Amino acid sequence: MKKLNLNINPKSFIYIVIYGAVILGIILLGMLPLYLKTVNRVQENDKLKAQIKEQKELAPVYATVLNAGKEKTLLVLSHPEKKALARSESGKFQSDFQMIAQKSGIKVVSLTPDVNTSAAPSTSFLHHAVLNGEWNDLRKLLIELGGLPYLDKIEEVVMQQGTGFMEFRMKIWIALK
Repeated sequence: MKKLNLNINPKSFIYIVIYGAVILGIILLGMLPLYLKTVNRVQENDKLKAQIKEQKELAPVYATVLNAGKEKTLLVLSHPEKKALARSESGKFQSDFQMIAQKSGIKVVSLTPDVNTSAAPSTSFLHHAVLNGEWNDLRKLLIELGGLPYLDKIEEVVMQQGTGFMEFRMKIWIALK
């Protein structure tokens, strides 16, 4: 091999090495942040791709939930203006209660008025009801009872589990004129 023979002043050679190192340092310091930024953006892109894939996979589920929400009829509770029944019409409650119970799927075991509360100065009339059915049916019954304009209040509901059914005992007050 041939030797290269360069006649460079040692002082100039040191300057060339120093300037070369400075230029190389500037290039590296400029490229390193760009490289780190690029790596960061690649990671962000990977995250976004994973999110897009997840959303594409969950889109049918979201559409199903959205459609189910639209199809479901909301249960709106009625809140009629309170009107008292005339004393002569107080028997209307028993027929209305029987109809509501039948509509709700609850069996009426007994519905008895408390004669002591029907005295002339009283503005309310108490009925004792004993019912058999399921919890959801009781819920339907209570919602329907809330729609009666002459219902004053339901004072007490006692629930007792029986074999194959639940027994409900209620104290129901109706408003009288």
